[in-house]
This record gives sequence, structure tokens and C-alpha cells, in this order.
Amino acid sequence: MIKQTEYEKNALNEIYIWKTPKEKNFLQKSFSLVTTPINKAAEVIIDSPYLGEVITKSISGLTTICNESAQTSVRPQAIFDDISSRSPLPVRKLDDIQKVDLVILDKSSSGLRRKYIAIATTEGAGTGAVGLPGIIVDIPSLILINFRAIGEYATYYGFDIELPEEKIFILNILSLASAPTDQAKHVAMAQLAKIATQVAKKTSWRELEKLVLVNMIKRMAEALGIRLTKAKLAQAVPIFGAFVGAGFNAYYTEKVCDAAYFLYKERFLARKYDLEIK
Repeated sequence: MIKQTEYEKNALNEIYIWKTPKEKNFLQKSFSLVTTPINKAAEVIIDSPYLGEVITKSISGLTTICNESAQTSVRPQAIFDDISSRSPLPVRKLDDIQKVDLVILDKSSSGLRRKYIAIATTEGAGTGAVGLPGIIVDIPSLILINFRAIGEYATYYGFDIELPEEKIFILNILSLASAPTDQAKHVAMAQLAKIATQVAKKTSWRELEKLVLVNMIKRMAEALGIRLTKAKLAQAVPIFGAFVGAGFNAYYTEKVCDAAYFLYKERFLARKYDLEIK
């Protein structure tokens, strides 16, 4: 039986700490302090019979399109080449990644968080400065950026983002990052653990189940679009538009990247050592 390395044991401990946080970090506290006073105003707008309906339909309809676009923009071969340049074992396909040392995978993926936060922040500042009209462009762009970030993390740790169950896992990561309450976060985390366990057990997906899965993806995508729209409507306030747009995008993308990093690393180790994901 293969024994875990000290690095892997430390990684599992870091994952546990991330799953049981004690307090918010500086960025989370700062963003919450700025946006809380105007969140209620945003909810009034989104719940209005005309404007809210137009905005949410426009955004939610684009969410699934962003999913497909982001998946096609992830280049597995470039990731395989990157890992191979650091590993004594060549990586030619996803299955080869399971044989690579975790420390190499962590180093290979280490630049993703900084890269995607920078991209999302710049995008949010630009569209936020426009005010309310910019939201129609901003939300799909933010979703696309984060879909792609998760897709890269998944590929670095050996998971196939083309599989329907992996698409559900990706949407749940986005849902976790946008969860407005601790209870919603717990629900999303439990769902992620359930999906990871089912995938690990190679649960069969019949044709009927695939149809249900497609509908589930659509419903989750719409809910995500609406949830993000509510959060982003705060940037409709002219003075705060660019600041809130950039701040929210950085805040949200940071949470997405952290979740993707820890959850795919956990699944990598669970698959390697047949561990139970909780």
C-alpha cells in the first residue's frame, strides 16, 4: 500500500482548514463593508416587475453559453506540456496526471489564482465604470473567466471537464463562491462532496439520467446568473461602479480559485489513496 508523503498530509490538513474557516479575510471584510448598505437597493431593482425581469433573463440565458465557451478555451495539451516540463514522468493524457507527484501539480497550477483575479478585476473595473448597462456584459464575462479558471484547475489535477458530472461539479463551485449565507455554503459544500463521491465510485449515467442532468445544469446556471446579478447590481451606483465592479470580481474570483484549488486537490488525493470526501 502506498503511503502518503508529508507534503500530501500537509495538503489534506490545509484542505480541512479551508473547509472550516474561522473568520473572513481582509478582502472579504472590505467588500462586505462597502456593499452591504446598497445590497437592499439592488434587491429592489432585481425584484421589480420589468427591469429585474429583463436583466435576469438576459444574464441567465447566457450562463450556459459561457460554460461551453470556457470549456473550449481550456487547452489540455498546453497543461500537459507544462506539467511534463516539471515532472520526470511525461504527461500525454489526463490519466497520466494521477502518477505525478502532488507538489509538481501544485507548482504547475500556482499562477492561476493571481492570473484570473487580475483578469477579473480589470474586466470588472471597465464594465463597472459604465454603471447599470455594463452589468449585461460584466456578468457573462465574469462567469466565463471563472468557468475557464475552474476548467484549468480541473485539468491540472487530472479531471475531464467535458464529462456531464464534471460540469455539475464546476457549477457547484461557482454556486459555493456566490453563496450569500453560511447555510447556503454548507449546502453547496455537501453537494460537492456528494458529486465527488459519486464520480469516484464511477456511478453510471444512463440516457435518462443525462437528460435530467442537462435540465439540472440549466436550472443551476440560471440560478447562478440571477444570484450574481443581484450582487453586481450594487455597481449601478455611479460613484461606486468601477470600485464595486473591480472589488466584487476580485472577491468572487478569489473564492472560486481557492475552492477549485482545494477541491480538485482533495479529489486527486482521494482518488490516489481511496479516501472518503466529506
